[in-house]
Amino acid sequence: MQLPPLLTDTLAALLEGVPRKDLAVAAKAISDGYRQGASSHGIATPLQAAAYATARMPATYAACAAVFARLAEVMPDFAPRSLLDVGAGTGAASWAAVNAWPSLETIAMLEPNPALRTLARRLAESGPLAKAEFLSGSLDAEKPETDLMVASYVLAELPEDSVADVTHDLWQGTGGALALIEPGTPQGFARIRAARAALIEAGAHVAAPCTHDNACPMTGNDWCHFSQRLPRSRDHMLLKDAHVPFEDERYSYVVVTWAKVASGARILAPPLEAKPGLTFKLCDENGLRAQFVASRDKDEYRRVRKRGWGDLF
Repeated sequence: MQLPPLLTDTLAALLEGVPRKDLAVAAKAISDGYRQGASSHGIATPLQAAAYATARMPATYAACAAVFARLAEVMPDFAPRSLLDVGAGTGAASWAAVNAWPSLETIAMLEPNPALRTLARRLAESGPLAKAEFLSGSLDAEKPETDLMVASYVLAELPEDSVADVTHDLWQGTGGALALIEPGTPQGFARIRAARAALIEAGAHVAAPCTHDNACPMTGNDWCHFSQRLPRSRDHMLLKDAHVPFEDERYSYVVVTWAKVASGARILAPPLEAKPGLTFKLCDENGLRAQFVASRDKDEYRRVRKRGWGDLF
């Protein structure tokens, strides 16, 4: 899963003439700030915004694209005409959305940070986001109603006790589907779980990853998350001080809709493969369970052997 060629080229053009040493220093400062509890509001200069985009935009795009593919799988007839990207940052979610749904005609990005908003506008000057509207209000500002609303990597920057109220507010402006995406950490999942519960209470139905609207069955130290592999560019590797040409982005998410659409079971971990067969960790309306498929059951084994972490079973 990689950035669209046009976005890759536009981002590269923005980095022309920028000393990579300065870019790396800015990226490290942002990363250190996040570890100490800072938010994207601390990004104040064009250099910091460019460093953030180089380091984080590929992974954010990849996670959003994976989530949108899951939604399209369970709602193949969903063709949204309007999108509101809340806390848009660099605009990665909007780029992923227009790639998933060419039907989108009206796109708005709400981003309170001026440096990130300016960068997102520059990246969108040509291509499918050229006519996008950029909004500068806070997350609690009045929002236009939209077919598809996305908030990616936004809830983590909010106090945990405000997640339910913010999520409920987002849902009220959603005419079709609301997608929430967070880091695939216990803390990220905790926010997704709280948002999911609030949305179900408000009348929403879960489209993905859950195939039911029952209480989340996760207990103890377990948490629901998924992984998306993406390639790293040379600049991406430099800023991450990485030595391998790929990255695995772990993410947690929930997508809700007004009508119930999901069914079946979701695979919550990489399948365990052994000579006797495959064992899948599944979640469905009955809770968590393990499903073994024997290799001697040729038809069923052939049907599921290519199913992986995050797929429907």
